[in-house]
Amino acid sequence: MKLSEPQQTISDDPKRFRVVSAGRRFGKSFLSINEIAKYARHPDQHVLYVAPTYRQAKNVIWEELKSRLYAKQWIAKANESELEITLINNSKIRIRSADNYDALRGSKYNFIVMDEVADIKDDAWYQVLRPTLSDTQGDALFIGTPKGRGSWFYDLYQQYKENSDWSSYQFTTVDGGNVTESEIESAQRDLDERTFQQEYLAKFVDYSGMIYYAFDFDHHVKKLPDISTVDPRVPLRIGLDFNLDPMSAVVSVRNHDELMIFDEIVIYGSNTSEMVREIQTRYPNRKIIVYPDATGKRTNTNSQGMSDHIILNNAGFKLITDRANPNVNDSIIRVNSALKNDHIWIDPRCRNLIESMGRYAYKEGTRQPDKTGGWDHMCDAIRYLVWQEISESKQYHFSTAKTFRVPRK
Repeated sequence: MKLSEPQQTISDDPKRFRVVSAGRRFGKSFLSINEIAKYARHPDQHVLYVAPTYRQAKNVIWEELKSRLYAKQWIAKANESELEITLINNSKIRIRSADNYDALRGSKYNFIVMDEVADIKDDAWYQVLRPTLSDTQGDALFIGTPKGRGSWFYDLYQQYKENSDWSSYQFTTVDGGNVTESEIESAQRDLDERTFQQEYLAKFVDYSGMIYYAFDFDHHVKKLPDISTVDPRVPLRIGLDFNLDPMSAVVSVRNHDELMIFDEIVIYGSNTSEMVREIQTRYPNRKIIVYPDATGKRTNTNSQGMSDHIILNNAGFKLITDRANPNVNDSIIRVNSALKNDHIWIDPRCRNLIESMGRYAYKEGTRQPDKTGGWDHMCDAIRYLVWQEISESKQYHFSTAKTFRVPRK
């Protein structure tokens, strides 16, 4: 069985990092197996395939990969329990899941395939797998079906615009040649438009019931100048959501009626004291204004017996908050209004915030935010900040501070 023309185009691409957004049944697994074999045919190579879960890693590719390689008489040993293959040329192929991506540390690879990228946490790539390619200057293939513009998969897909060693492709289910057009037409009749465009046309569309519907990745996400270029008299304004796992903060500066969110802080298994130390470490000698969850006045996420607000005050931070948190719907409306009127800009480094804003949705058929996905923490942090800082009833200005402006398209 040969590669289809679209698959061959991807395979022939010499770019180091290739990103493929593909519809269902395009032939993602077949392409992945081909690329694994292509790299492993050279002696002493280390090749890794990563799927979101162990079940997917084993069921999607393991048996077919073995079959293809046995047919070529390339296999010296196949370890069923470890999902590892050693070839007769001493190349090694490992099949792994991203369930516990920290376990992937410490190795080095010549080539990595990340399958169904949108279902894998971005830290698996940025913190664990990317460094494993440095010694070998290895390559990577990212492939999957998209899940909205707020996902980190979309961020990867956009890399080709700024980096010459990246390329991106978008192919529909029909392009794969494995599903008839009549079946595609049937699926289109059965599915809602958003799901059809995502699953079959491989388009990055916004999630249904998106809470921050005014957020547009292409418009609101821009590279902002480094904070070191901003006058030190300009205070940092930090929206903070108290939560043990994770504790989340968005870090911004004001520029007249605009909020420039240039950094985020996410700490798992943490507490308010640790968040304070992280802020002070990152931004020493800066005036800090915090816009916290109002419930922190009486509760604490630490073992010191003090409320979260007291800990922040003791650190020298100024707190701006009301007696109670703002009405959820009212504050969501304010964030959407600020986005619509270009009062918010977000630096690409804020990956958790960007993904959260793109994926935070209402429960189906309701106007109640769905908190089961964990997207609410960063969204609450920005909500507390915007509620206090973006209001028609307030006038903002800096009399002496140097600030920066985001260039318009």
